[in-house]
Amino acid sequence: MGWTIAGIILLIVVAFFAVLVIRAVMFQPRKELVPAGDEVKLNEEKIVRDMQELIRCKTVSYNDETLIDQAEFQRFRELLPKLYPQIHARCERKFLGVNGLLYRWKGKREGDPVVLMSHYDVVPVEESQWEKPAFDGLVENGVLWGRGTLDTKGTLCGILEAAEQLLAEGYTPEHDIYFAFSGQEEINGPTCPAIVDWFEAQKIHPAMVVDEGGAVVEHVFPGVERECALIGIAEKGLENIEFHIKSNGGHASMPPVHTIAGELAQAVVDVEAHPFPRQLTKPVREMLDILGRHSTFLYKILFANLWCFEGLFDKVCQKSGGELNAMLRTTCAVTKMEGGKAFNVIPPKASVGMNLRLIGTDTVESARDYLEKVIQNPKIEVSIFEGRNPSTESDTSCAEWGTLCQAVADTWKEALVSPYLMMACSDSWHYCRITDRVYKFSAMKLSKEERGMIHGNNERVPIATLVKTVEFYVRLMKKC
Repeated sequence: MGWTIAGIILLIVVAFFAVLVIRAVMFQPRKELVPAGDEVKLNEEKIVRDMQELIRCKTVSYNDETLIDQAEFQRFRELLPKLYPQIHARCERKFLGVNGLLYRWKGKREGDPVVLMSHYDVVPVEESQWEKPAFDGLVENGVLWGRGTLDTKGTLCGILEAAEQLLAEGYTPEHDIYFAFSGQEEINGPTCPAIVDWFEAQKIHPAMVVDEGGAVVEHVFPGVERECALIGIAEKGLENIEFHIKSNGGHASMPPVHTIAGELAQAVVDVEAHPFPRQLTKPVREMLDILGRHSTFLYKILFANLWCFEGLFDKVCQKSGGELNAMLRTTCAVTKMEGGKAFNVIPPKASVGMNLRLIGTDTVESARDYLEKVIQNPKIEVSIFEGRNPSTESDTSCAEWGTLCQAVADTWKEALVSPYLMMACSDSWHYCRITDRVYKFSAMKLSKEERGMIHGNNERVPIATLVKTVEFYVRLMKKC
């Protein structure tokens, strides 16, 4: 009888592993888009010259309005008609919000329009830490240096250069194309919402919105050697939370059993020891399904059998941290700590600030409730400083998604095109209330080093990358 039971167990184990292997063998790549063979001829010299002029406008955003040089923003807006005369002669232009620009390129016939977005404000610069000047638009060894080259004057330049050339060639799109540019994205200002309000008031339902987000990258997915073009179809929410606690203060020579700083420290330890539960959202599921089919066989066993290995995959992601972990859960990073000013005084109050990036079904309120439950300390007040929920998830079964993917495939012919979950926040979040086709793609091939320059020191873009951005927008606009 023992041998019979052992044999049955062995048979079950063999069958189980056979299922895993068979599913991995069947986990083959899906049919890929065939890139078009047509070439796009561009005026590289003009593109570089125009981009240099855009960089030289110091459109730096600050939360403190008194620090903003409004003259530089005005200079930028006045520069555009000089650089792009065809657009300003043929397209309607509106000024919306604090410093928003909205252009309408009228199409041949009625229909839902495409909206191409970018922002022209940039984050502050610590000039002393840059190898080259941040606002000179310096070109050296085929690379253009400057704040905003990657985030996102580069894509703004790409949109306008492409439209200017197509207009000069006599091209008219089938349907309207709008160019929507905000100068307040970096401070989450009211300009983009004002632009969306205008669309809503006009009862305009965009067929597709394209904004910054994913990029063409390499070595970002386990077991995949090919470059990947990642298009965000959703973005995580944002929440800033503070833990506050008070005491009677006193001399540090006679401390209580637990100081308020110690209690906050324990709360932080508890939060980090209890990460938010995993959520396998649509963008991540679709990315794993598409890119996982191109990974090595061992990884295919994992990705083809997530029904079995999802928990293991989650553990690996938690240990890895970074983007791999962030795509599966709401993250919580401790970013601020405040307490006393003197070594020998117990502070009367102390606080800890945390930055959360919300995923899936988590909300601003539910995340706060989760943290309160984790720390289990009624003396600590958990307050929301600011927050917004995750965006809705955009459609990947519509014709517009196919159009966007084809333009990407035509431009980066070797890239695997895949949906993706955007970790950071963008202005395009606001468009989710008027369309379910909001796509987040920064039309550039970026190395890991270049991605690290966004909001960092020595931001720069290879000229070849910038020209490719313009090429992409020419292809996309010709499909609209």
